[in-house]
Amino acid sequence: MNSTLENSIVKLRAPEQSDIELLYVWENNMDIWKVSNTITPFSRFVLKKYIETAHLDIWDTKQLRLIIEAKDQNSLMFTPVGLIDLFDFDPFHLRAGIGILIANTEFRQKGYATEALKIMTRYSFETLQLHQLYCNISVDNATSLQLFRNVGFETIGIKKDWLKTINDWQDELILQMINPNSKLVKNAN
Repeated sequence: MNSTLENSIVKLRAPEQSDIELLYVWENNMDIWKVSNTITPFSRFVLKKYIETAHLDIWDTKQLRLIIEAKDQNSLMFTPVGLIDLFDFDPFHLRAGIGILIANTEFRQKGYATEALKIMTRYSFETLQLHQLYCNISVDNATSLQLFRNVGFETIGIKKDWLKTINDWQDELILQMINPNSKLVKNAN
């Protein structure tokens, strides 16, 4: 294991054409639309087109989506369990939003999200040389808040009445992690 996108628990990899059915199920699961800000379903055609351009650089597309695979320690096989995304990539300010999904409840609370978030954070700071990552999480999503805080994200703000629910409005928290090693080289003029 010498890749920067894996450890002994999970591996992050680019989506493949063979993932279309899996992505179709995950993206169209209305139970998770609330956390992904999705309000319309995705077609297989759209997902196929997305995968065809997934090889493009984050500097061009302003996003990066990777499949999270869990490693079976006994057989060394990999099972896709979710997705991790960098989005709203800003190459000038060197920042991006980050989101994560462990799709099925049977794979949650097993450490896969924590490990994937650690890997993606390290990749973002060391390889992509980003200055900061941020995420937006509804105040009632205690599991996600705990996940991001445990990895080192800090709450920096609150957006009041930001999310419309069936009966009311809900606040959303903004969390951020700044790369501890990023330095801006100042002009010596």
